[in-house]
Amino acid sequence: MHPLEPKRERRLLWLLALTQFTIIMDFMVMMPLGPQIMQAFAIGPAAFATAVSAYSWCSGISGLLAATYIDRFDRRRLLLVMYALFVASNIACALASSFLLLLFARSFAGLAGGVLASVVMTIISDVIPAQRRGAATGILMTGFSIAAVAGVPAGVLLGAHFGWWAPFVLLVVLSSLIWFACSNIIPSLREHLAKAPVPLARVLPELWYLITLPSHLRAYLLTFTVMVAQMMVIPFISPVLVANHDVQPAQLSWLYMAGGAATFFTSRQVGKLADRFGRRRVFCVVALLSIIPVLFMTHLPQVPYYVILGLFPVFMILASGRFIPMQALLTTVPQPEHRGAFLSLNSAIQSIGTGCGAWIGGLLLTSSADGHITGYGNNGLIATAIVLFGVMWIHAVKGSGSGAEVPAHQRPAQSNAPAAPLPTKLADPAPLD
Repeated sequence: MHPLEPKRERRLLWLLALTQFTIIMDFMVMMPLGPQIMQAFAIGPAAFATAVSAYSWCSGISGLLAATYIDRFDRRRLLLVMYALFVASNIACALASSFLLLLFARSFAGLAGGVLASVVMTIISDVIPAQRRGAATGILMTGFSIAAVAGVPAGVLLGAHFGWWAPFVLLVVLSSLIWFACSNIIPSLREHLAKAPVPLARVLPELWYLITLPSHLRAYLLTFTVMVAQMMVIPFISPVLVANHDVQPAQLSWLYMAGGAATFFTSRQVGKLADRFGRRRVFCVVALLSIIPVLFMTHLPQVPYYVILGLFPVFMILASGRFIPMQALLTTVPQPEHRGAFLSLNSAIQSIGTGCGAWIGGLLLTSSADGHITGYGNNGLIATAIVLFGVMWIHAVKGSGSGAEVPAHQRPAQSNAPAAPLPTKLADPAPLD
């Protein structure tokens, strides 16, 4: 562990949340831009889903590769290098003049973003004790909220006025500023380097061991199922609203702004509830509740725009809320010395699930002669079935004993007796599962 003073810890968490904001905005902004990109390059829903999937699949590949080296470098240095490549990838996206070039640029962005997301989550695990990672993950998830309430709406408005490429220019500017802040604020994190790294000749066998460890496999399956369910629905909300419900592209910014504003206030609360009542329990409650807005959005009747505007925040709160207790639980699965590699692999699985969900979802949709998109209801039904499986499966995911969860109200009461002398070296929390 790398304990920090409370003030520095908060500053670090919010800076990582801003870093996460740019990663999420880079991925999310493609979705409301779907109608414009489809029109600009004369492509259909399936091709657009391929562009979304390319980012995710390449992010998954880079995450798998990162698992072989992420624990060999100072966390700070690796984050700065990958963030610089992330900025370059957005420059390439903004300059893409054809759908093929955009596809390559999005793949490049995925390669950089996959490693970057792993490093961010690994830093959280290195700095924050397991008992407080739910709240810390809630702060990190505000990056999603900021992206939805500010980044994506700003990108949509820029896209509507200047072209689909304008949001990527905005990302280049924002990411460059955050990169300089990271270089000045994030401390060097090298404690994990005290243990000799696995020799290169053993990297692949070690990686295979980490992949096939039963406790890890159960965690990966949970991540994959939740992401597939999520991405069978979310990428196609904007195209369906524009094509089927006469929502204007500029109006999409208000939807994402309202949803982001709502999640900004709820993300940290969900994280605190996960720490207090248990991550599995909170995940199950939020996941089951999320089924209602998912089915509503995928079977949306012809309703006024203000009805959609009022209900979309509910969808965003519950859809994003599933990830907070799940991510906090997953940080307790690996042993500390394998935490970086495990989280890289999990990020890769998350990206692969994202790509598979978007790709499968796109294959199920068709465009009718009048320009409407059909088949979206089937996406919602399949996503619901997958979520129900995840609710059952999360009980099979167990912690390694290093900070495994127990609800706060079930933890032993603190004694008034004098405290025992502190050890000379801080260790991870004792087993709590």
